[in-house]
Amino acid sequence: MPEKPKRRCLRDAENRAITSAAKDDRDAQPLSAKQLKAMVPMRSLRGRPKSEHPKQLVSVRYCQDVLAYFRSTGGGWQSRMDGVLLKYVARRSRHTRR
Repeated sequence: MPEKPKRRCLRDAENRAITSAAKDDRDAQPLSAKQLKAMVPMRSLRGRPKSEHPKQLVSVRYCQDVLAYFRSTGGGWQSRMDGVLLKYVARRSRHTRR
């Protein structure tokens, strides 16, 4: 197994030279206080935006024919099933208001 290279601490002069070179690099300037304050963690940028009306997870039993039909329609079948139920609720709501 190869030996790990030995680490050594930078001398003050070396450290100053590296810092000076970094500060002279126009493409690598330190961030301003305003830029640092505006930064957002990557975790908060991932995924879908939070819904104002989040769906609720429930456990429901459907007959095999209903599930087979909606699954046969391909990806997104659960959303389509939700859409059919929403239309049913809207229709029923109109009938009960009369």
